Amino acid sequence: LSGDLFSVYSSNTVLQARKAVEQLRMEASLERIKISITAAQLVQYCQEHRRGDPLLTGIAASSNPFKDKKTCVLL
Repeated sequence: LSGDLFSVYSSNTVLQARKAVEQLRMEASLERIKISITAAQLVQYCQEHRRGDPLLTGIAASSNPFKDKKTCVLL
């Protein structure tokens, strides 16, 4: 690479590396919640809301907004 092109490439690479380091430092400084606590909260939430969960109870055909209203007729 020529001198000027190498200089631009080099400074771009350094800039990208600095941004990556800054991002990693920010991620490393985040306070994490223990997975066991979060999993327990998720299980508790699911158990408390299971009666209203359509994936568990299903949707009545009469109240299903996605059910076809008309049948398709081919001629």
